[in-house]
Amino acid sequence: MQLPEAAGPEQTEIRSTFFPAEWFPQSGVQLTWPHAATDWADLLDEVDDCFVHIALEILVRNELLLIVTPEPERIKGLLHERIPSRLLPHVRYFECPTNDTWSRDHAFLTLMTEAGPCLLDFCFNGWGNKFPADLDNAINSHLVNSHLSDCLLRGTYESHLDFVFEGGSIESDGQGTLMTTSECLLSPQRNPDLTQQQIEERLLRYFHAERVLWLDHGYLAGDDTDSHIDTLARFCPNNTIAYVRCTDSADEHYEALRAMEQQLRSMEAEGGYHLIPLPLPAPILDLDDGHRLPATYANFLVVNGAVLMPTYGQPVNDDLARAQLQKAFPKYDIVPIDCRVLIRQHGSLHCSTMQYPVGVLS
Repeated sequence: MQLPEAAGPEQTEIRSTFFPAEWFPQSGVQLTWPHAATDWADLLDEVDDCFVHIALEILVRNELLLIVTPEPERIKGLLHERIPSRLLPHVRYFECPTNDTWSRDHAFLTLMTEAGPCLLDFCFNGWGNKFPADLDNAINSHLVNSHLSDCLLRGTYESHLDFVFEGGSIESDGQGTLMTTSECLLSPQRNPDLTQQQIEERLLRYFHAERVLWLDHGYLAGDDTDSHIDTLARFCPNNTIAYVRCTDSADEHYEALRAMEQQLRSMEAEGGYHLIPLPLPAPILDLDDGHRLPATYANFLVVNGAVLMPTYGQPVNDDLARAQLQKAFPKYDIVPIDCRVLIRQHGSLHCSTMQYPVGVLS
C-alpha cells in the first residue's frame, strides 16, 4: 500500500515536535473489535456489520490494526468473507482482553518528532469511572511489552499514566493549537487534584503546543464522555472549524449549542478561523428506555484522502452534513457510514477509531 510521501498543501507543519492534525498523512488506523463479553452482546451482528464497513473503508486507504479478544477467528472469518482478498494483507491482529470498543479513548496519541513517532500513553478510567476500563487501559502496555510489538508499532513509548485523559477530548490543528472542553477536562472524576491552569500546562508540555482553546458550552443528551470535543467541534484544514449547530429553539440542546457557537465566533474573530456548521440530527431514542442518544456528525474520521462520516438514517440531515463536510475538506472524498448501531452504546465513528501518523504502523 502506497502512503503519501509528504504533506499536501493543507499539511504545513514545520515544527520539529508536534501533535499532528488528523489529516496529516497516516500509516493506519486502530479498531478495537466488539465481542460477546461486552455490552455489545445483544447487538453483535449489527455492530459487526458496522465495523466491517468501517474496516473496508479504512483498508482502501490505510493499514488497519485490529485489537481482538483471544478468540479472533470469528473476526478473521468476517473479514475474509466480506473484505476483498487484495486488502487482507494490510490487516494486523493483536490479541488481548478488552472491556469495550472505543479506541479513540484508550489508544496511543502520537507525537511527531525529529527522531520519529512518540507514542503517548495516558490513563483511561472509563470516562470518570462510569464504566469498567481496566482491560482497555492495559491495551497499550500489552502492545509495548509484546514480542509482536516490533512487527506492529514503531515509536518511542512515553508514559503519562498518572494523568487521566482520552483522545476524544482533544483536537489539534497541527500548528501548535489544541481545542478541548472544560466540562470534560475539569470533571472531578478525572484529575481532581489539578486546576485548569495545571491541566493546561500539562497539555502544552505533553503535546509541545503553544495554546489551548477551551470551549465552555455545548453538550449532547445521552453522552457519557462529559462533552468530548470530537462530538461538538473539530479542526479542519485551512483554519476551519466544523461544529454542531442547533437551529430548533424547542430542542433541549438549543441554548448550550448556541452559547458554544457564540464562543466559537469569538475565536473566529480573534484567530481568523472559518466556521462551518453541521446539523444536529433529529432525536434518536433508545429502544429500551426512550432516552435520547448522542448522535452527532462531528464524530467523523479523517483518513488518507477521505473523511468517513457517520450517518443516522436521516436523508435530509445526512445529506446536509455531507455537503458541509465537503466544504471543510474540499480535496477529500466524503464517505458515509451508517452508525445508528454505534450510538446505541453512546459512541460513533470517531470514538471507535484511532489514526496513526506515517511511521507508526510498520
